[in-house]
Amino acid sequence: MTTTYTARPIAPRALRDLRTADDAGRPAAPFTDAEGGAPLRCCLRRSEPGERIALVSYAPLRRWAAETGAAPGAYDEQGPVFVHAEECAGPAGDALPFTGSHRTVRRYSAEGHILGGQLVTEPAGFETAFAEAFADPAVALVHVRAVEYGCFLYEVRRPQEG
Repeated sequence: MTTTYTARPIAPRALRDLRTADDAGRPAAPFTDAEGGAPLRCCLRRSEPGERIALVSYAPLRRWAAETGAAPGAYDEQGPVFVHAEECAGPAGDALPFTGSHRTVRRYSAEGHILGGQLVTEPAGFETAFAEAFADPAVALVHVRAVEYGCFLYEVRRPQEG
């Protein structure tokens, strides 16, 4: 049996909130991206030159905890993410994004506590890292993060049985 892991972009409701005020309470400050290449967490692709984007503070674990009733405590982090300044169509496909660089797959429990992580250096290594993470029944979800800055890129939740 092959399991497919799905990268989850920031949810539409959270994006609507973030485009008004981010998770640090600051108003969004959209700008025109002159160079392109920013990793957009709304549609899980890199920005194109000339697109209107915003850099906002996002607390992914806090948003998940509000949805699930978890209490991550000190593990609740917020950090910078790029999003389109206006609503977008979301991801174009189901391929795992942002796999061309070293990434960390960070594991979280149902309480929102960090259970460990794994460095992934090759694009083909993501499926194995997710399978190893979810082989532990205590792992509820994982975050894929950039190694260089520690930035949140996307979330992968435990695959549904059936």
